[in-house]
Amino acid sequence: MAEHIEYINPPSLSKPSGFAHATKAGNIIHLAGQTALDAEGKIVEGGIVEQFRQSFANVLASIEAAGGTPADLVSVTIYLTDIPGYQRKGREIGRIWREMAGTDYPAMAGIGVTALWQEEAVIEIQGVAIIK
Repeated sequence: MAEHIEYINPPSLSKPSGFAHATKAGNIIHLAGQTALDAEGKIVEGGIVEQFRQSFANVLASIEAAGGTPADLVSVTIYLTDIPGYQRKGREIGRIWREMAGTDYPAMAGIGVTALWQEEAVIEIQGVAIIK
């Protein structure tokens, strides 16, 4: 383990295997891709909106465990298996973002993929934050 890198695995998230939920080097936090896994390691049911909420909550749990806040996000990448489905629910997803992180938005990308690590997952969110 490198001395200048802190590996962060919040106890509220499922135990990682082969990765860290976040790594902190200086004031930069790299946030691992988070799917909609609950604390028991199961993907939440209900579709893209519910999975967005859980995935983003997992990202925020990691950033908070590293000493940051949602306002510290500088970049977010969202991987989606159904871009049209995400777009149809855009207003609701935007409302959830504002509820959880406020109205400041980092640089973002939405990328369509054919599959994610868990078969039931339809979204994965990763990011980078810089804390003061």
